[in-house]
Amino acid sequence: MDHPFLRWMDRIYLATIWAAGAAIFFMSLIIPWGVFSRYVLGTGSQWPEPIAILLMMVFTFVGAAAAYRAGGHIAVNMLTEKLPPPLQQLLAVAVDLLMLAICGFVAWYGTNLCIETWGQGIAELPWLPVGATYASLPLGAAITLLFVLEKMVFGPQHHRRIVRFEELADGA
Repeated sequence: MDHPFLRWMDRIYLATIWAAGAAIFFMSLIIPWGVFSRYVLGTGSQWPEPIAILLMMVFTFVGAAAAYRAGGHIAVNMLTEKLPPPLQQLLAVAVDLLMLAICGFVAWYGTNLCIETWGQGIAELPWLPVGATYASLPLGAAITLLFVLEKMVFGPQHHRRIVRFEELADGA
């Protein structure tokens, strides 16, 4: 199935993977620098910790959206596997609806949190608004909401054809 919505979801999925990967990569560079500057140079830098926390939030919330789409999230299904198939399907729909509600809630209130704290500054990084540090929360929730809708309409990603990176780059 080559639906335009699926192509967009594939692009968003690829972007979430790259964003989460870049966040963990830069975090793995920044944290050792903070330790080195504090214990070896004796001049502890103030910026590594808040930047690492910001990157951890990106990794957590944007990466969680990618994990949801890939089906790599935590799922405790030992009870549901024992139920009859019609009840399993009913519970799957209920879970999807609950996911939509939770993602909508987090996206809405996370956006409000960003807006309300945008004028506040971080002591170590006065140029960075507090609201910007929370931005990955509503962004990750909104992306997850899109992935939940995609799953409800088109089924789980792992049941569909795998789209290669070259196909996405070519605009297929």
